[in-house]
Amino acid sequence: MKPTLLILAAGIGSRYGGLKQADSIGPSGEAVIEYSIYDAIRTGFGKVVIVIRKSIEDDFKEKFSGKFDHLIKVEYAFQEMDSPIKGIDRFPERKKPWGTGHAMLVAAAHIHEPFLVINADDFYGYDAFRQMSNFLTHHCTPKQFSMVGYQLKKTLSENGSVSRGVCSTDERHNLTSVVERTKIMEEGNGRIYFHEGDTKTELAADTIVSMNFWGFHPSIFETVRKMFVAFIHDNFNNPTAEFYVPLVANTVIEHKEAKLKVMTSRDQWYGITYKEDKQSVQNAFWALTTIGAYPSCLWEHEMVAAK
Repeated sequence: MKPTLLILAAGIGSRYGGLKQADSIGPSGEAVIEYSIYDAIRTGFGKVVIVIRKSIEDDFKEKFSGKFDHLIKVEYAFQEMDSPIKGIDRFPERKKPWGTGHAMLVAAAHIHEPFLVINADDFYGYDAFRQMSNFLTHHCTPKQFSMVGYQLKKTLSENGSVSRGVCSTDERHNLTSVVERTKIMEEGNGRIYFHEGDTKTELAADTIVSMNFWGFHPSIFETVRKMFVAFIHDNFNNPTAEFYVPLVANTVIEHKEAKLKVMTSRDQWYGITYKEDKQSVQNAFWALTTIGAYPSCLWEHEMVAAK
């Protein structure tokens, strides 16, 4: 059974100032999400499930309809503030979605095979998809999950601080924890620091960080559902609380429900956190096209099929 690609595209992107999930970045106007789907197709994924909000459905489908649905099965799931979840009778009022863990959960009905969870607006590169496809096809079980991490120095923005999940592993490269660090940036001396209040702590350039590239067995959904029900109960009066995928990973590890293998990509990660990041990412895609990593027009059928 071929694995499924689950893309989380329901985020609001307030710092970007627009629908960055569908913004034109590639040489022929491709969005970042299209490069992930392209790499998924050429590494053996059989289906893509995209989580969006109802309010962006028309614009989203207008951008992507007919581009790749002849090459891979495409399904949509919807994340709203009150998307029905078994065990939750009433949601509190809030202005933001409940986070990536909730987005993953609303897609549960569409996924019955090992699957990869990614962000819509991050470029991960072919190597990550190649490694994850092999893992999901041959090694994923209810007791063995995985992620692909990146060297911290390959994930920074030139236009401001970023938040990253700093990973710790054991001697067998199994994840032991992922800790969210905010306000990470490279300073003038070339060193990388994260800031907490008035203090700053240096991080090694080759520190492995999570960019939300997670491989799971579909059995995880029941665990996520139970966790989310408890999360809503505990945060009913907290309008800013968010339920993230790393929280799920940490809980599974802590309770010894499964192991989570950490693989490392050799590629440069690209993403658009700030509007100012757009030009540098566009330049990166032009460079990747120039060296032949991707075609200048991504959806030429014969080029995709030949990979």
